[in-house]
Amino acid sequence: MAKNLLIVESPAKAKTIEGYLGKDFTVKSSYGHIRDLVKSDDAIDVLNNFKQNYEVPTDKKQVVSELKKLAKEADIVWLASDEDREGEAISWHLFETLGLKDATTKRIVFHEITKPAILKAIETPRKIDYNLVNAQQARRVLDRLVGFELSPVLWKKVKPSLSAGRVQSVAVRLIVDREREINKFKSEAAFKIVAIFGKGRDAFKAELSERYAKQEDAEKFLQDCLGADFDVKSLETRPAKRSPAAPFTTSTLQQEASRKLGYSVSRTMQVAQKLYEAGHITYMRTDSVNLSDTALNAAANEIVSAYGDKYHQQRIYKTKSASAQEAHEAIRPTYFDKHSIQGDSSEVRLYDLIWKRAIASQMSEAQFEKTTAKISISTRKEDLVANGEVMKFDGFLKVYLESSDDEEDNLSDGENAMLPPLTKGQRLALQEMSATERFSRPPARYTEASLVKKLEELGIGRPSTYAPTISTVQNRGYVVKEEREGKQRAFRVLTLKGDKITKEEKIENTGAERGKLFPTDIGAVVNDFLVQHFNDIVDFNFTASVEKQFDEIAQGLKEWTDMLHSFYTPFHKEVESTTQTATKATGERDLGVHPESGKKMSVRIGRYGPFVQVGENATDEEPEKPLYASLRTGQSIETITLEEALELFKLPKKVGFFEDKDMTVAIGKFGPYIRHNGAFVSLPKGIDPLDVTEEQAIELIIDKRKRDAEKLIKTFDEDPTMKVLNGRWGPYIEFDKLNVKIPKDKDPLTLTYEECKALADATPKDAKKGRFGKTAAAAKPAAKKAPAKKKAVAKKK
Repeated sequence: MAKNLLIVESPAKAKTIEGYLGKDFTVKSSYGHIRDLVKSDDAIDVLNNFKQNYEVPTDKKQVVSELKKLAKEADIVWLASDEDREGEAISWHLFETLGLKDATTKRIVFHEITKPAILKAIETPRKIDYNLVNAQQARRVLDRLVGFELSPVLWKKVKPSLSAGRVQSVAVRLIVDREREINKFKSEAAFKIVAIFGKGRDAFKAELSERYAKQEDAEKFLQDCLGADFDVKSLETRPAKRSPAAPFTTSTLQQEASRKLGYSVSRTMQVAQKLYEAGHITYMRTDSVNLSDTALNAAANEIVSAYGDKYHQQRIYKTKSASAQEAHEAIRPTYFDKHSIQGDSSEVRLYDLIWKRAIASQMSEAQFEKTTAKISISTRKEDLVANGEVMKFDGFLKVYLESSDDEEDNLSDGENAMLPPLTKGQRLALQEMSATERFSRPPARYTEASLVKKLEELGIGRPSTYAPTISTVQNRGYVVKEEREGKQRAFRVLTLKGDKITKEEKIENTGAERGKLFPTDIGAVVNDFLVQHFNDIVDFNFTASVEKQFDEIAQGLKEWTDMLHSFYTPFHKEVESTTQTATKATGERDLGVHPESGKKMSVRIGRYGPFVQVGENATDEEPEKPLYASLRTGQSIETITLEEALELFKLPKKVGFFEDKDMTVAIGKFGPYIRHNGAFVSLPKGIDPLDVTEEQAIELIIDKRKRDAEKLIKTFDEDPTMKVLNGRWGPYIEFDKLNVKIPKDKDPLTLTYEECKALADATPKDAKKGRFGKTAAAAKPAAKKAPAKKKAVAKKK
């Protein structure tokens, strides 16, 4: 048996490290956390200084059992979990759960998985840093308290099965606030003047800095330019430089991978994790832009070797954020001479991005010559301005150019790749001049990456929390990431060419969104409820101050239980008060009155989502029940108009006959559908239920029948309700409201009725229909705990 047991977090990392160490070392993985707070009411004893009650999950018991056995046999146990707070907490959990002893336990950290880094870490071990552990414990306990105490309030006051979280709720607020900014925004039109001078290769553009709000003013400008002389009034040429961006942090990697590669934040982190564990890059959770001396020297050697001395310029970057965590390095390749790697396409592309960014950060500035020409107009006092730029030395741009979220906004019609040779006083020939109507744009909706950037700017969250936060708000239905089609908008163009001015109206598509984050109605209602009753939880400054306190705990400057007491005491009082006094939140909004019945129309959130209601709820005096209609995809309770709401009540509607039966279009809980002869056919995305024709409906019904026929493998005369079907995850048996898994050694085509019945009988009868009857059955007990009171996480005495 090896004398040393080294424990890391992941099996991939264990495999890489095992190759670097000799036969005296056994390297094993803990597969992440090996224990967590219990799910029951006594997880945290708030009356006993927030004492935690941990348990080893069922899926980790075998891992823990194996590690305990190996630890007892080893002379020394090396805890080598990641070098951040989360990793330190994992080491502490291992120490406690495996029953390790200080004398025979060593803690090591490394930010890259290379042989020199591993051997150096083993030469310089340390003890577990309990300041880091306490900082992580404080975050874990506080987030559990917030989630466990706020969620029951939301179940009671908004809707069942909701949840809230300290950082996720702030992220939702940012998205809700931005959506409301956009909804309130009033676009203003103005005419932009652009002139084209010269011909062929010598043609260039110049722009008027002023814009005209009125068409007549723009037209007057063009009229004044009829027959005018255009001269080069002044020429200014000046040198300009551009410096490279710093190496990647977690946040900037997520942003740039989104812009350049189209990766979601969570995908970027998953791929980066693989690269790190394979030894290709340094640790991927960091807010430092620092590079080690070893890295600086390696980058210098590679740049000089590949591009020459003049391309190298050593740069020392400083982390701007005062709240930066432990002194990690920036994200960089472990070996700068390794320009590319083997792997799947996502790993290859992300590595390429990291390598280029790190190399470029140590390269020379790009040098340009910028020319600005002012062009006078003999009939006007204003000048047109043309800008040109010529690159004199590419420097770091030979390797890498950082992208921007606002690249489109930075473009100007007066920008030219370069200007033709010009001299002061030169007379210019006008080719054409246009006045184009342009509209001001609202603030941009957040992408995943720009939301990370905003959270970082506000000091909310840390490198390890960005991806989980953004995944959580989407998984819980508060935010959706989707594409939305734009709307067509007319704009006017006036063109001066030769001796006449022409006018035309053109059409453009505006407001199209791709991969943007939109708040859902329930997300907005929950946000408003939290802002009203728990303002601290969603207050940006307060949430940032909590993060700073975690940092102070990590530095040993603050006692973690004191911090929790100062937060929890007022928060718990707010929970009790809100539970007793707050009214139910539905986001209800009056739309007006129905034009025919004169009844009130309103919109709000209900148990099954947002809906419009016509009339008041039934009473003894007014027994007539109101009418209801669900909102359609893309509609919101905050923006739907009376006219749009009235359209919803045109459904259900008959669209024709097929096989002597009515075809009816309607909208249900799961979206729009066609009902025909007792069967339901969902409408594909992009088809408006109000526009469905008889021909389309018939085509969709026939297509559904064809797909259903292909789905059916076998039926039985003994009981027609028992079917063998082809499903998303392979063949299965459908019977008695159950989906029954078929063993791999059974051929679905040859199954007998008796065999199917036996498999169905072996499935628990209380399991509801789901994938093999598992999902709903597992979820049922949790649902019964919904009414949990405020002491859901406090041990009673």
